[in-house]
Amino acid sequence: MTFKLMKLASQSQLSSWLPSIHPQVWIFAIGRFFSEVGTGFTLFYAPIFFVNQLGLSATSVGVALGSASISGIFGRIGGGSLADSGRWGRRRTLLLATAISAIGSLVLAATNNFTTLIIGSLISGLGIGFYWPAAEAVVADASQIDNRRETFAIARLADNLGLAIGIVLAGFLIAIIGSYRWLFVIDAISFMVFFGVVYVGVSETEQQQTGESEKTEFFAAWLAVLSDRRFLVYIAVNIFFTIYISQIHSTLPLYFKNFVLVESAAKGFAETTISGLFAWHLVFAIICQLPVTSILKSYSHTLALTVSAILWAIGFGLIWVSGTAPSHQLVWVTLALGVFAVAIVSYTPSSASLVTELAPENQRGVYFSINALCWAVGSFIGHPLGGWALDQPQIITNTYWLGFILSVAIAVAILQYLNRILPE
Repeated sequence: MTFKLMKLASQSQLSSWLPSIHPQVWIFAIGRFFSEVGTGFTLFYAPIFFVNQLGLSATSVGVALGSASISGIFGRIGGGSLADSGRWGRRRTLLLATAISAIGSLVLAATNNFTTLIIGSLISGLGIGFYWPAAEAVVADASQIDNRRETFAIARLADNLGLAIGIVLAGFLIAIIGSYRWLFVIDAISFMVFFGVVYVGVSETEQQQTGESEKTEFFAAWLAVLSDRRFLVYIAVNIFFTIYISQIHSTLPLYFKNFVLVESAAKGFAETTISGLFAWHLVFAIICQLPVTSILKSYSHTLALTVSAILWAIGFGLIWVSGTAPSHQLVWVTLALGVFAVAIVSYTPSSASLVTELAPENQRGVYFSINALCWAVGSFIGHPLGGWALDQPQIITNTYWLGFILSVAIAVAILQYLNRILPE
């Protein structure tokens, strides 16, 4: 009897974490999983490859990776409008995005100099730009107000699971063959697998008007977004979060490799250790995604985002300790990446849900386009800024992380203002 009660309680708790999710979300999540496995092969290793093997400076690599944000801006603007268009829609925009991204990965695989790196980054940025507005709109269209955060959490769960597996496999592959270029080839293959999943399993989720009225709606939609004061305040604070996340993707791997000196070896972490650290970061995010979403569901979006901001400050403090403490560097880094994991899973579902609630249904693509532009701006600022910091003397590099802690106070102040102007 006790066993049956425990089993029923466990099922009830699981059902509260996994509400009725639209079947298309699950299919789309599978495609995102395969794509993120490929991304995991390159995301954390690209800066190490371009700096330590190709001999480019950290600043130039930061500028090159940041250049993806330039093409990403055009991609996000075009992608949002195409996603809302009756001629294209969400599905065709996703197919275009995955094809462009595959080409970008192949160019990066052939990179031998700064010019080729810029070209590959620009192509990849364009693909990512087309992808995000349509991807978020697909999930938003398939969600209901009572399960919106959980629906976005499922999509992020697929992303993190794929990244974790990709990072672990990449670490083993590098240890075996010692070549980073194959990582980009595998990334290109993963985008084509995603293309196939979207082509076969994802149907159009929102039908829009076509013809002359569509052209009118295009301009009206963008004017509506740019005049939505609540949304613009959210965008201002969202840029802070995207800058923070860009540090995990580009600055931290190189920082762990070249600056966090292990006491026993007087040198940075090995690639396999870095692989394990970021795998831990993503696995912990996977474990925390649904429970944290469930806990924060009863709170406002702005409170959930405030919790995330405070966690970012704690994480950056731990990174500062890892670079200045005389010992136990691995412990401090592990704790920091664990805190960052909770910060991200606190941020992503609430952020996407807030955008969905602010956007009219027929303008979700445009709203998510502006939301995705935050990621382009965050990368454009964060990548070169991180590269510059890593090219400075050790004392400046360490102080860099303290600056982010101070920036969190600004982000929290903006969130408090946003909370006052949002409807109950």
